Amino acid sequence: VQLVESGGGLVQPGGSLRLSCAASGFTFSRYAMSWYRQGPGKERELVATIFSVGGSANYADFVKGRFTISRDNAKNTVYLQMNSLKPEDTAVYYCYASYRLISRAYWGQGTQVTVSS
Repeated sequence: VQLVESGGGLVQPGGSLRLSCAASGFTFSRYAMSWYRQGPGKERELVATIFSVGGSANYADFVKGRFTISRDNAKNTVYLQMNSLKPEDTAVYYCYASYRLISRAYWGQGTQVTVSS
């Protein structure tokens, strides 16, 4: 099983980034996919989740209206479009796959996002 994140980097406040997470080794379409983040000196927190059925999504209040999660089951990839970035969005962003029915879950290795002028 692999979850490989990409797309992180340094961006100015107000800018945008698009994170990708490429999955392999499991039936991607059956898993809920989430993005978490962990800022310096902070605990890891849930950013957004997109569900396997129907493609509905939930967002943390601090990213609503700025971030959009999406998935492409044909490409086994989940995305996080991040707009209007703020310095407080600086964190390592992690991809997470979960399938509650069979108690399976996997983490990616993370990608650094730094928002600074």
